[in-house]
Amino acid sequence: MAEKTRYSDEELAEFKAIILEKLENAKHDYKMLRNALDQSDNNDTNDTSPTFKVLEEGASVFSKEQSGRLAQRQEKFIEHLEAALIRIQNKTYGICRETGKLISKERLKAVPHATLSIEAKNSQL
Repeated sequence: MAEKTRYSDEELAEFKAIILEKLENAKHDYKMLRNALDQSDNNDTNDTSPTFKVLEEGASVFSKEQSGRLAQRQEKFIEHLEAALIRIQNKTYGICRETGKLISKERLKAVPHATLSIEAKNSQL
């Protein structure tokens, strides 16, 4: 029996459902992070003592920086998931970009935007 060179349409549909669910969750999380960055609730420290205000502003800046980094990571994750949907549409999803062999289903279920098989990924280390 010849080795499979691509996943069947049924398998691709299964992966698409997984990716769409992850994409929806990722977009929701991204929106929450962006809202945290753009927050204008006026819950600031204007009515507190000057010492406390300095501490609070430092914590606020740190929190915004952290939220900004998380938002950037989430945005990149969304881009990878959207690229995976394009690969499904092109029927090239699940093919390792280094070896040309199929990436295992287990890996794709865990990391649905993967473009490298475990073997290829380990050879990069």
